[in-house]
Amino acid sequence: MTSELLDRALIEEATKKSGLIWVKGAGAPAARALWHVWHEGAVCLVGDGPGEQPLPALEDGGRAEVTVRSKDKGGRLVSWPATVSEPAAGSPEWEAAVAELKGKRLNAPDGEEMPARWARECRVLRLTPAGSPEPLPSGDLARRPVPSPATTRRPVPAALPRLLARRRKAKRGPGAE
Repeated sequence: MTSELLDRALIEEATKKSGLIWVKGAGAPAARALWHVWHEGAVCLVGDGPGEQPLPALEDGGRAEVTVRSKDKGGRLVSWPATVSEPAAGSPEWEAAVAELKGKRLNAPDGEEMPARWARECRVLRLTPAGSPEPLPSGDLARRPVPSPATTRRPVPAALPRLLARRRKAKRGPGAE
């Protein structure tokens, strides 16, 4: 019993303090970074709508693996299994989750209209811990990033070093050595 309580406390405290969690739904090729809130014993997420984060492979009644990172160092703190549930829009559980999520949503385009848009166009999910945290792996788990058109890795233009050197000279002024 004491072990279960300590596990729950670890999951809750680590998840509350982390700004991002990594979530991998059953059948998803890789985990995805998602913003969240911790509310009433579960992670609450909103997404799958215009302008919101994608929630791939997270289905009502399904399972997911949640990995929580340290807010200061970014390293893995704890991984835990979760059960996914999708409260009905407008239900008391949905309203409570949305009230918490609304306060954490940054740069929302529609402010006070956000809950109505979420009810029409998005999904609100709860990920409830379903078991003990998994032991941390001992090896390196680095993986290649998921392909995206947003990548900027290209060769540096050949003229760039000369342009930067010229700009530095111009800032120092004429005759400055």
